Amino acid sequence: MRPATNGLGMVDRFDTWLAGVFDPGSDAVTGLREAGLLEPAPDYASIVRTKAALVERTGRLGLASVWGGAQLVGRHHLGFGTEAQRAEWFGRVLAVAISEPNVAARPKLLTTRADAVPGGFRITGLKAWVTNGPSADAIIVFAITACDAGRKCYSAFIVPRGSPGLTIAEMPGFHALRPSRHGLLTLEGCKVPESAMLGDPGSAYGRMAAPFRDIEDAVGTFATLGALRHATGLFAGDPDKGQAEALGAIVALTAVFAAGAEAVVASLDAGRWQTGDAALAGLRVLAIDIMSRLLALQPGSEAGTQRLAGVLADLEATLSIARGPRLARQTHLGTAALRGVQSPA
Repeated sequence: MRPATNGLGMVDRFDTWLAGVFDPGSDAVTGLREAGLLEPAPDYASIVRTKAALVERTGRLGLASVWGGAQLVGRHHLGFGTEAQRAEWFGRVLAVAISEPNVAARPKLLTTRADAVPGGFRITGLKAWVTNGPSADAIIVFAITACDAGRKCYSAFIVPRGSPGLTIAEMPGFHALRPSRHGLLTLEGCKVPESAMLGDPGSAYGRMAAPFRDIEDAVGTFATLGALRHATGLFAGDPDKGQAEALGAIVALTAVFAAGAEAVVASLDAGRWQTGDAALAGLRVLAIDIMSRLLALQPGSEAGTQRLAGVLADLEATLSIARGPRLARQTHLGTAALRGVQSPA
């Protein structure tokens, strides 16, 4: 079964919206909200198949990032919330703020802190690369609340937009994956009540942030899958038969990528998900290989060539996010192999 053929009802609604009022330069979250396209998906399978179908039809990785990001943050993080938090925020657009300028999301180097004060906490710090941040209804902010033997302990807080002391600006210098927007957050003694804490105190990084990166990667494989299929479709009707063999290899490798992505994501809804899956690293390597093969080909029309360049640029931007940690994992797998240690499936 082709994953990208699922979730087509939602994608049909996207098609109607895109053909109507959508302006690529406008705020996509606002438009999606007004069109009723942000209601929570019932499960991870629905999210990934809608993302794949959306990108396969439109080639818009950025739009899939906007929609999928809103779906994922709420589904994963609100699972740690209280009944009151879920009742207030489920179905609304949440963004998550972990990374900071120049240090990414490395827990040893993050400095944003939340100090206990009567009735709640005051959060002070700077957060960067907050996907959907400029448009979100609230930001889930990770901040240091304690230190244990020199180890920073993080808690997460739901900070509504408009909170005093919170400033949200566009992330400067990043223009890829439009219409996706990324925020730069400044928190200057931003006070939140005790009820804003999400999950248990001091446990947020290990329980929420660390698994979320892999979940994002797993779900993101389906956006990549849609982009690869869209790119291949740009060669349809090309009279140059000399590219058939090379294009056939791309189609075959994309089928392998699809099977791997399906297997990785199946464990999410089944409750069998484990971080550190070596297959995620393998899928990233395979996607890069398929991209290089696509770069060596040229569609028969100038318009097709331009569209292919745009899709591949967005794919490159997607695969370059958190490149360091992902290469570190790849190196870890290689180091384990050199020691004769079998990697986890």
